[in-house]
Amino acid sequence: MATTPQVNIQQVNLAARAAILSQGIEMTQNIFSTTIANPGSANNVVNVVPRNVGLIKGFIVKVKGTIANATGGGTAVALTNYNAANLLSQIVFNDLNNNVRINTTGWHMNFVNTAKNRRVFGAAATIDSPIKYGSNFSKVIAAPATIADAGSGDVYMTYYVPLAYSDDDLRGSVYANVVNATMNLQLTINPTPVGAAANSTLSNVYSAAGGAGSFTSVTIDVYQVYLDQLPMGKNGPILPILDLSTVYELKNTALTGIVVSQDFPIPYSNFRDFLSTLLVYQNGTQMNSGTDVNYISLQSANFTNILKVDPYVLALKSRNQIGDDFPPATYYIDTRRKPISTIQYGNMQLNLNASLVNANASVLMGYEDFALVNVVTGAGSLAAS
Repeated sequence: MATTPQVNIQQVNLAARAAILSQGIEMTQNIFSTTIANPGSANNVVNVVPRNVGLIKGFIVKVKGTIANATGGGTAVALTNYNAANLLSQIVFNDLNNNVRINTTGWHMNFVNTAKNRRVFGAAATIDSPIKYGSNFSKVIAAPATIADAGSGDVYMTYYVPLAYSDDDLRGSVYANVVNATMNLQLTINPTPVGAAANSTLSNVYSAAGGAGSFTSVTIDVYQVYLDQLPMGKNGPILPILDLSTVYELKNTALTGIVVSQDFPIPYSNFRDFLSTLLVYQNGTQMNSGTDVNYISLQSANFTNILKVDPYVLALKSRNQIGDDFPPATYYIDTRRKPISTIQYGNMQLNLNASLVNANASVLMGYEDFALVNVVTGAGSLAAS
């Protein structure tokens, strides 16, 4: 009896992906719009139900927030380091199987967008051409440097929430032409846009000594980016099975317990391929640029240092990748070319060795990784703040 050679499933997946990219039409459509008056801690969560159509690649989320300064005493509030990126304090996406693919902060989403595009996300470059290129469209990402006491200001932020890894790599995409199943994109408006510690708060948009203030209104628009008119086969649409079986995750967590001049180990969760790690060292009320860190290392379970560099070498790597520095106290570890593959919890860890540890120091972590749907449900999840 003749046997049929086994077809390489990866080749089938790549062929299906190529057919979709060549024949499918990319659609960008507004699926949600709302304005919320005076959002606080009780009415600041927005749930968006994506349209069940096409192969979803991601969502563009536009946010406009009007912030009123109520500090008093004639004190103006000034932008924090992360400012407009903190208009949304949390972004969560649950897929058709109720897997939490994304559960992270606004600043982490912005930094991942920057890292993947290899340039500051949404920024206009400064050039010397006399032709009027430059920052001409003021409502992409923008914020006034200060807001006077009893005054208000409009802050604009645009996020891209990715489901697929990129335009050409469809791992993580969601085929939405289904019935009796729903997805959910949850957006949390920052309940404290104005912080009280001048220029040191990580989670606020503005701050000042004794700072106080709130949103008077927030407008959110969501655009769904998807591929339509997919190529058809004998049994229906041609789909990249491996791409659809892969979850592209963005998660974050916060850790404490750093001890001066000792390695502070941060383990990676199991059954994942980590593409990048963002580490923010919030040293109490200080957000320093390398002056309180001895080194950062990536270490395997047998104590081999795959990476061990001081913060300035790490900054050099970041500059060469995005053409700029990340904000103070932010360290980016790129492992896209050779992802950190974890077959068990703790076989890889990131170490922070701090030269100075102030009271209430903490480490905030942002993770970007791939996981397979059929194994991730049985694996230990990343903690999410």
